Amino acid sequence: MMALPLAQSLSPEIRRIEASLTAVTQRMKQHARDEADQLLAEITRLAAELEANAAMSLYRFGASRAYYEIVQERIRALAETATSGSESLGAFLERRLAPAMRTCQSIEERQANLSRKLARATSLLRSWIDVELERINMTLLNSMDRRAKMQLRLQQTVEGLSVAAISYYVVGLIGYVAKGVHLFGIEFGSEIVTAISVPVVVLGISLIVRNIRHRHSEEGDTQ
Repeated sequence: MMALPLAQSLSPEIRRIEASLTAVTQRMKQHARDEADQLLAEITRLAAELEANAAMSLYRFGASRAYYEIVQERIRALAETATSGSESLGAFLERRLAPAMRTCQSIEERQANLSRKLARATSLLRSWIDVELERINMTLLNSMDRRAKMQLRLQQTVEGLSVAAISYYVVGLIGYVAKGVHLFGIEFGSEIVTAISVPVVVLGISLIVRNIRHRHSEEGDTQ
């Protein structure tokens, strides 16, 4: 059976991958959070090696299984009669082929079982990595939210200072105008005009700044 040498050569490889997987799972128990990326890379490498070996042996094992079934079918068709003192052809072939076939089946089962173990370990590591990424993303979002709130407070402070500064200059201009009106023969208290203009100017400047901010906000939403 041509698949037997291949099965015998794959057995040490499977043992090596099994031992490596055991070592990785032991590390997962202790350092999974810190070494998740490294462990995932190692398990991925082991899975790739296993799949390469499985792909290489798939055709041989399948052909051997089909050949073994054909041999058994032909032996049954012969309908041999047992003869004392001699071994039948069916018994001879079964004694030669059955152990080799069991070896091939054992290798196939070990490959399938090991593949399932690697898949479970990979899924577990990916889950841990996803949880860690979600935690990092949440931290970043919280940090961005804090920065946005700080930026908003800073913007409001700057707007307040801008309103105060602009109002100061506008009220000053009104005061200068009020003081200069008497040159045209108009007499009234410039201090009263300046005092009355303060709330009007502050309110007007505040409304203008609010409208500008609202317009910019609408433009940002449309973009």
